[in-house]
Amino acid sequence: MSVIKFLKLGASVAAIGLVVAVGGSYVAPIWFAPRQNVHVDSADPVLIEKGRHIAQASDCVACHTAPGGKPFAGGLAMQTPIGAIYSTNITPDKGAGIGGYDFADFERAVRHGVRKDGSPLYPAMPYVSYSVLTDEDVQALYAYFVSGVQPVAQQNHDSTIPWPTNMRWPLAWWQMLFGGQRSFTPPEGATPEIARGAYLVEGAGHCGACHTPRGAAFQEKALKDGPDGEFLSGSELEGWFAKSLRHEDVGLASWSQQEIADFLKTGRNARTAAFGSMAEVVQHSAQHLSDADASAIAAYLAGRAARPGHAASATKAEDITTAKLYDGADHSPGALGYVARCAPCHRMNGQGAPRLFPALAGNAVVTTVNPSSLIQITLAGGAMAKTPADKTHPSMPELAKLDDGAVADILSFIRNSWGNKASPVSASDVAAMRGVIAGKPLDYVPENPPASHADDVKAGQALALDRVKGNCLACHTLKGGDAPSSVGRELVDMKRRFPNRADLVEILTDESIRNPIAPMPSLGRNHVLTPAEIEKIIDFLYTL
Repeated sequence: MSVIKFLKLGASVAAIGLVVAVGGSYVAPIWFAPRQNVHVDSADPVLIEKGRHIAQASDCVACHTAPGGKPFAGGLAMQTPIGAIYSTNITPDKGAGIGGYDFADFERAVRHGVRKDGSPLYPAMPYVSYSVLTDEDVQALYAYFVSGVQPVAQQNHDSTIPWPTNMRWPLAWWQMLFGGQRSFTPPEGATPEIARGAYLVEGAGHCGACHTPRGAAFQEKALKDGPDGEFLSGSELEGWFAKSLRHEDVGLASWSQQEIADFLKTGRNARTAAFGSMAEVVQHSAQHLSDADASAIAAYLAGRAARPGHAASATKAEDITTAKLYDGADHSPGALGYVARCAPCHRMNGQGAPRLFPALAGNAVVTTVNPSSLIQITLAGGAMAKTPADKTHPSMPELAKLDDGAVADILSFIRNSWGNKASPVSASDVAAMRGVIAGKPLDYVPENPPASHADDVKAGQALALDRVKGNCLACHTLKGGDAPSSVGRELVDMKRRFPNRADLVEILTDESIRNPIAPMPSLGRNHVLTPAEIEKIIDFLYTL
């Protein structure tokens, strides 16, 4: 065969293969994600309320709400190695959101990552985890998003992933290879509590999406626990290293089951505090878990064995650091920097203050092999989750003004003091993290609100002043005017006080997180405000 004929044959085979691959990607969803044409009573208040709790456990609002944007309207930027993607509008708006989705469309998107038009969703949406959700839970979610969420006419923002990597059709094959056709199977011999914990961790909580390492195709290396210990063994995402959640030295070996449950509900325990993305998970999701569900997750995590080659307990080494610092005997740059910058909060002994400043001694985030999280929070700072469990919410100040060498010296000192033993941090590690932080994409929140916004503001004002409905003037002054009582503060600058709109929504909808000293009464007198009415009141308050 001549070279020309061989090349022609090869080109023909490649063309046929491409046609089969592309064509098959459109047919594949019909096979692995058949439509479930089930009638759901989306107006059932019990089903809607159940769906709201499942949505909270699934942390939908954290990903589908941009800071300063409306809940579930999308626009949150997510960093990937090949560009930024933006979360989508999942409000029931018919033009921009999922208002045109019937239950079958919704179920395919949630459990299989297939949009209404049949194209695949990026795996940033944790549909691989949600695939184990029960039919009943998915139906409740649908009822909530259709009837319990306010529609927002905010168009979705295109990703910055360049062609050809932004083509969707290859994702259909990714879903077939890594999505799996699976349902939940409890761990062998599990008690009902541990089985419940496993279901929440593998499914709604999608803990593996952050805490399980990913392969070359960005797939989670394990979707449930197994003998290799890959599941929940730690992974890096957006410059944060989500620590191991297994019972091992760099994981949860030193945590009691109660400490795990406390951390989920409050974002803190006596030894540490949530930061970065985990603080958002606690604030928007985990704090709303029932005590029984938080305990179930803790029981399940406490039983995950250490990976092969990892110690099943945290080593306690002698502390020779504290005495040197008190005596002024350590003049190394790292020690001097720690005393000047860190010791006021984390103390000379590295123990911090319970529920205020995390301990650095014996902290697995400090000593884990990958120091990304430690470097990032040092440079960029961070805030604790706000929950009713604690009245104060300290923040870690950013230390980006320090040069790379100084930051590296301090962190290397911390990673090898008070009995800690870990590899040093280099100046190049710090410089690389500065690049990651600088490259983080901006969230998308439209500057010009939809045309209906003025009407919403007007309706919100009427609701706020209505004595039967919002009844805000019963306690608050709106904008310097007279109020019947001086119990409440002025409702001015609310947008500045609550730049993340979802925080204010939570305060108005969840009595458990309101001020425990002067609790806000149920809104209105004889009228329970709907989520849509609360959103309109906030639209009005944000103009004051």
